[in-house]
Amino acid sequence: MSERNASEKEIDVLPVFQTKNERKAYYNKIAPFYDLLAERSERAMREAGLAKLAALPGERLLEIGFGTGHCLVELARAVGPQGKVYGIDLSENMLAKAQDLLREENLQGRAELLCGDAEHLPYADGTMDGIFVSFALELFDTSEIPCVLAECRRVLRPGGRLVVVGMSKEGKAGLMSRTFEWTHQHFPNLLDCRPIYVRRALEAADFRIVDAEVEKMWVPVEIVKAVKEDG
Repeated sequence: MSERNASEKEIDVLPVFQTKNERKAYYNKIAPFYDLLAERSERAMREAGLAKLAALPGERLLEIGFGTGHCLVELARAVGPQGKVYGIDLSENMLAKAQDLLREENLQGRAELLCGDAEHLPYADGTMDGIFVSFALELFDTSEIPCVLAECRRVLRPGGRLVVVGMSKEGKAGLMSRTFEWTHQHFPNLLDCRPIYVRRALEAADFRIVDAEVEKMWVPVEIVKAVKEDG
């Protein structure tokens, strides 16, 4: 058994079955309808994550997997005219939707968005005050998650904070969780993400956890705030 398969068996996290190109095509396809599919159900969890991040005027913040851009709008308002919000997403169509929303809110000057892969963040070391990730880390395969979090550590300044909102394996799996995972395993073209252990992943990446809770959507959701220690 490979090291990767042994690790997945140990923590009982399913792999991601689609390639990145397939994931990109999927989100390009559903971008026009994403808010109808997910925004209402996910909004409360995202808002709780934004509250933990507690964006401040003048900060430089990054959102990974910004989707249709609702959190970018909140972050851009919070950092004010002296701050800057950056965003990276795999989907070109999501980027277009987010840019449209920022223009509607007259906030496009406070945001710089890119289409790209969070395993290779195009930002300099120590340049971000905070990073926000909501319902995106669980889209990465098990072996990719440490790479994404290592990149987060690299671009955060010492003392910078990372908030991750993600579907969770913590606690006893209920019927909805089991059904979700079964669907992901058998129909990955319909459900391309799966529950993970958010806090454990951040701890393994050498972040210091300062706040963590498990909330209930229709599956458990972890909302975790962590800090990059000095040095």
